[in-house]
Amino acid sequence: MARTKEFDPDAALQSALELFWRRGYEATSMAELVEHLGIARASIYATFGSKRELYLRALERYGQQQQPVLLAELSQPGPVLPAVRALVRRFADESAADGGDGPHRGCFVTNTAVELAPHDQGAARRVESNLLHLETVLATALVRARAQGELPEGRDPQALARMLLVLFQGMRVIGKAGEGAARLRDAADQALTLLD
Repeated sequence: MARTKEFDPDAALQSALELFWRRGYEATSMAELVEHLGIARASIYATFGSKRELYLRALERYGQQQQPVLLAELSQPGPVLPAVRALVRRFADESAADGGDGPHRGCFVTNTAVELAPHDQGAARRVESNLLHLETVLATALVRARAQGELPEGRDPQALARMLLVLFQGMRVIGKAGEGAARLRDAADQALTLLD
């Protein structure tokens, strides 16, 4: 008779996500994963495969957690631009806070884009999938805004969505460098003028 797992794989994946998000892929050793997750190395390998596979599953989990929140924020009935403006401000504020010693530094997708995507196709595909989702949600919201008369007809919702996507990712990188709060808020202010 096969033995049952003595740990919750879902909770272990969430715990791995938090560790990878805080430390990054390269800086996280298997020994640290064993200690942080509280499970044996053999159990990690048997359940998740390699460290890389565990990391990629954690990245997928991150997207599954973040994407519905963003979609809910931007798909509320009524005017759209107030929600988009609030999102821009939130990204600036969160990114400014990322330079500190908080539990999570930056966006896990952005961190992966910088650390792994240039040389890991699996990571690059997952990063692109997350970025495409964000771009699509933004573009859909901005199409609604234009249809409701909140954006002038001459504004291209897709191009604005791409600009905001690049701005958000840049904010996350600048935020990690620290001391960039004024830059981030100025960038947010300038981006908001494009939505008028």
